[in-house]
Amino acid sequence: MSTWIALGLLIISGLILVLYHDQGTIGGLDSSSFAGLVASSALLIWLGSSVLRDYSGRLGQAFKDILTWTGIALILVIFYTFRTPILEGSDKVLQQLLPAGVNFTLSPEGAEKATVRLRVRDDGQFVVRTTTNNRQISMLVDTGASQVVLSAKDARALGINMAALNFIIPVSTANGQTMTARYKINSLFIGPIKLYNVEALIAREGDLNQSLLGMSFLRRLRSYEFTKDFLILRS
Repeated sequence: MSTWIALGLLIISGLILVLYHDQGTIGGLDSSSFAGLVASSALLIWLGSSVLRDYSGRLGQAFKDILTWTGIALILVIFYTFRTPILEGSDKVLQQLLPAGVNFTLSPEGAEKATVRLRVRDDGQFVVRTTTNNRQISMLVDTGASQVVLSAKDARALGINMAALNFIIPVSTANGQTMTARYKINSLFIGPIKLYNVEALIAREGDLNQSLLGMSFLRRLRSYEFTKDFLILRS
């Protein structure tokens, strides 16, 4: 019986849309809203009758199921309402769990304005994992270095012939003054941040233990920001 009532209400809803389209109001509602109300009533009648039929003689189970689905609906509503702070909080937790030097991307891959956050090491230094000429190389962030400086070990990993370089550029390091050779890096990526044709220097054998991410990379970014625990790079 309830199925026929629901079907009848749906037919009435359709007739209202056809016969009274853009022709005033019905019960204080425009024809489309009134037809939608009738159709919703039909759906509720059909669902209600189905529930009563399925849970006939099992009111306790019906009550439990209603509470369960109501709870799920409330959780979904709460998550949607507070989705922004929840997602931001989960990002912060993940950042704390990641080891130092792991790049944490804050923007989607391919975004025009990419952002990457790095966590500081225990010694207070920031080490970033880069993709340099398609090779994975770790670099120490050094704002005091005017150029990106590659260690001899990393240069060899990139396939650079050290014997063919001219070490004629003097630079000052923590160990004193040394000579370096000019080199242009074809591509230097940090997560979604991608720069090409980056000016660099190559240190002589034994002069540098860790490659440096210097200002020839950093000054081409939109901005970079140091905090107590993080370095934020923005392309």
